[in-house]
Amino acid sequence: MITETAHFTTEQQKMSRYAKAMAHPVRVFILDFLSERTCCYSGDMAEELPIARSTLSEHLKELKKSGLIQGEINPPYIKYCINREHWEEARELFMKFYNR
Repeated sequence: MITETAHFTTEQQKMSRYAKAMAHPVRVFILDFLSERTCCYSGDMAEELPIARSTLSEHLKELKKSGLIQGEINPPYIKYCINREHWEEARELFMKFYNR
């Protein structure tokens, strides 16, 4: 059986994953917030956003799943930061795409 993704390049699949992760204003805010810091705790972001902590947690989960951010557990807190390797990869993929 051939999967749907077999028809797309690895680059197209990665771009899609990154674009999906950035397809919500809260997630764009989170990425912007984290890009200006080394790392921070989710509570710091919760103070800046007018959303429930559970909603913030779901958005962080989606960004982490995409690979754009990473989290380090320091019970009872989780410290988040930009995953620089994937951040750079996403930047390069989108630049290459838009420069066509």
